[in-house]
Amino acid sequence: MININLSSLIQRLHPIAKVALEDAAALAVSEKANEVQIEHFLLSLLERPNSDFDVLLAHFDCSENILRQSIRSTLDTSPTGNGGKPVFSALLIEWLQESWLVSSLDLSQTQIRSGALLLTLVSNPLRYGQHGYAAILESVNPDSLKRNFGELTSQSLEAQVATSEKTQAREDGSALSKFTTDFTGKARKGEIDPVFCRDQEIRQIVDILARRRKNNPIAVGEPGVGKTAVVEGLALKIVQGEVPDNLKGVELYGLDMGLLQAGASVKGEFEKRLNAVLDEVKNSPTPIILFIDEAHTLVGGGNQAGGSDAANLLKPALARGEVKTIAATTWSEYKKYFEKDPALARRFQLVKLDEPSPEQAALIIRGLRPAYEKSHNVYVRDDAITAAAALSARYISGRQLPDKAIDVLDTACARVNISLNAVPASVETLQQELAAQTRELEALERDQLQQTGDKHSLASIPDLKVAMEKTQAELEVQEAQWKNEKEQIEEMIALRTRLHELVSGEEIEVAEAEEEGEEAETSPYAEMDEESVRIAIAACQEQLDAIRGSNPLVHFEVGPDEVSHVVSDWTGIPMGKMLQDEAETTLKLKDSLTSNIKGQEYAIDALAEGIQTAKAGLGNPDAPTGVFLLVGPSGVGKTETARAIADQLFGGERFMTTINMSEFQEKHTVSRLIGSPPGYVGYGEGGMLTEAVRQRPYSVVLLDEVEKADPEVLNLFYQVFDKGTLNDGEGRSIDFKNTLIIMTSNLATHEIESLVQQSKDINAGVIAEAIRPTLNQHFKPALLARMSVLPFVPLSDEAMTDIIHHKLGKVSERLQSHHKLSLCYDDTLVEFVLGNCRLAETGARNIDAVINRQLLPQLSTQLLVHDKDESHSQITVSVDEQGTLSYAFS
Repeated sequence: MININLSSLIQRLHPIAKVALEDAAALAVSEKANEVQIEHFLLSLLERPNSDFDVLLAHFDCSENILRQSIRSTLDTSPTGNGGKPVFSALLIEWLQESWLVSSLDLSQTQIRSGALLLTLVSNPLRYGQHGYAAILESVNPDSLKRNFGELTSQSLEAQVATSEKTQAREDGSALSKFTTDFTGKARKGEIDPVFCRDQEIRQIVDILARRRKNNPIAVGEPGVGKTAVVEGLALKIVQGEVPDNLKGVELYGLDMGLLQAGASVKGEFEKRLNAVLDEVKNSPTPIILFIDEAHTLVGGGNQAGGSDAANLLKPALARGEVKTIAATTWSEYKKYFEKDPALARRFQLVKLDEPSPEQAALIIRGLRPAYEKSHNVYVRDDAITAAAALSARYISGRQLPDKAIDVLDTACARVNISLNAVPASVETLQQELAAQTRELEALERDQLQQTGDKHSLASIPDLKVAMEKTQAELEVQEAQWKNEKEQIEEMIALRTRLHELVSGEEIEVAEAEEEGEEAETSPYAEMDEESVRIAIAACQEQLDAIRGSNPLVHFEVGPDEVSHVVSDWTGIPMGKMLQDEAETTLKLKDSLTSNIKGQEYAIDALAEGIQTAKAGLGNPDAPTGVFLLVGPSGVGKTETARAIADQLFGGERFMTTINMSEFQEKHTVSRLIGSPPGYVGYGEGGMLTEAVRQRPYSVVLLDEVEKADPEVLNLFYQVFDKGTLNDGEGRSIDFKNTLIIMTSNLATHEIESLVQQSKDINAGVIAEAIRPTLNQHFKPALLARMSVLPFVPLSDEAMTDIIHHKLGKVSERLQSHHKLSLCYDDTLVEFVLGNCRLAETGARNIDAVINRQLLPQLSTQLLVHDKDESHSQITVSVDEQGTLSYAFS
């Protein structure tokens, strides 16, 4: 063992371990021990919470209490009676020496940490732990501890202090270089993307910065609207000199709160760092503006017991105008932190950043297109940009433009780039399927050879071989298509490159090759003129379309299809519904609703006409797409109509918000719709209605059983129906202009049924006028005037028969899918279901009840009885004169 001076060893101890050694010496003195032993030191280390020693014992499930008792028992047997100062035992000094070697050589540490002391102890238990407590430490694995020392001790105080010291030793330069990012420097280097459609906000920030007092703007907006991008745009304008004279030559630095707080666990360290940054900003010969992103972290940032948070440290400098800052935060954080601290809020001037429209988002992305084309080495079509903005705005909820549209386009570019160089997903899936079938066949043939295994499984070997042949054939077709597509696409890219050279006059590849002294590779299209190239491109595109069909495997440019694939994968909405032309979908709405909703021709016509008027832009531009009150008996298709519209117009039932208004029979329940106001329980959580529409602005809002809501609750909807907006509990304006509001009610059911019984051919418009007095008794005339009242009449036997056939068709589809059986039935079954439905006044709802309670249980029993018989392909259901269901397999 190398002899190291004891005082040098003690100086190399980590501060926590050093204090522990001092306490160990004091303990030895108090007990009149002859020597300061390892056990004294261990007892002292056990009293250091969150040290390496404490963290490691907890990780290896070593009980500190049991260890403490064992060490105490060992010390009780040691000789005492020393009246003078005890000396360090030779074994303790040797332990410290070896721990220093372990720290420096094995753990790459500059100090002896308590973790290194533990590692040395458990690595040599026979030498340093000769007493009973050595057995308690056997759970500490020295190899694992040495190998994962940094990870295991990452949460200890010793690790944090060490990291702080290493960071300070490693970093050179000023506090600005350590804790800030130079935005203007990045702008000069071309590392900032251009900023578009935010000129007004940038001018507003410039105006505030030019003021004599309160010249600290704070940009507030939802995540993803471009708060940081606005500041980057200001940095670009400063570098380009497109700012007033008083801002020319200034530097823009971004303050990194994370770096300021990292490793600042020692009291006063955070304040020291922040004050150093502020002092350098004040004393800089070049004016400096500080940008503080996520400014809400200022409140409470660095705050420790007895310390100050960053906001309180900044307030004096901001009040005196010694430091100019630009802050950025979200609306929720601004309300939570800044509005509650008026002294802080008054030092900033608010700059609102609203979410851009899809059209503005498309303009922004067009400006960024060259950067993405260069990064991914793909061509981005302009219709892909408009599709990314429109589809992300409509179908991706919970995020804002332009951020989500940029992410969609970025992902589409990445996929196109990958498709040019990787195996297509469909080919890879077929390869994996064939490999799985091969493994299954090998396993079955192995069982067959051993004359074991399930007979039914072994009997499936011929079918499995047929399936493998089918998969192999499909794979060969896909691989051939993949190869042909790649060849055509390579030709297309070469032709487009030549066309670009002819149009722009730049022969890029040849010029680069000549500069590098290489012989340029001659393109087969190098001698073609522009007209010939265009003809060749058209012919190549025609061949490529013929090869691809409707299922392209390789993509060479980013178009609407590629963008919609990304949105479809993210949302689960079928791609076909997203790419449907909105005008065409609206025109087909009536036919689609008629095929799903039976017996309500008047209501469907009125709904379709109202929606078509709104989509054509002829309706009130400030009102929702439509506000309809569907009135009629239960089970006639009111709710089903709302579902069908959501599926047809918006992409599925997920775009329908259903609110049962019977839950809002008290006045105070209005807070559940719009969210609780400040100071009340639930503030900040959003309301059922407003939050749903904020997340999905393109959707159907279904207010079910609206007549049961308290009139004071219904007063909330005046502004929604008239102006298309509603303020939630947090003061945010929620846009309802793209929603379709449908209300359902069972009011006037008796009147409607009576009118229909009197005349089967009565006009539904007459019914609507006849029931208006009844509606006026429950709804205020001003509110009713804002709705289109559509009566739903009781279903005729003809309509009920159509619905029964539709429901039985669904059962037939499930039979075919699960049992490979087709369902046949005659009119007796339809009459049986229809007759049972007449017994209860529940409309079409009773059809499901009859099928589920009477038909399906018996049908299931018959299927289970005949499950083993694979010769059947059809089941026939009929009803005899006594009303008994019978089943026949054939």
